[in-house]
Amino acid sequence: MGFLVPLLAMIVIFYFILIRPQQKEAKKRKEFLESIQKGDKVLTIGGIYGVVVNLKPEENIVVLKIAENTKIEVAKSAIQSKVS
Repeated sequence: MGFLVPLLAMIVIFYFILIRPQQKEAKKRKEFLESIQKGDKVLTIGGIYGVVVNLKPEENIVVLKIAENTKIEVAKSAIQSKVS
């Protein structure tokens, strides 16, 4: 029994220090990606700035306008942040 209490304490501490913050961050990221709409100015992970012109939710693709007459398709997960 003396070994079981410290082991359980370590598991609880491990959960609150590592696992729970990662779950919160993943939930926050998922909500952010779901909130992307047409007309939003965004920055991709690759450093490309663009304006969302179309969403393809069934394929998780976002169409970005990066220049006049230039559109690219990127994975929705490649969007890093919104730019104001």
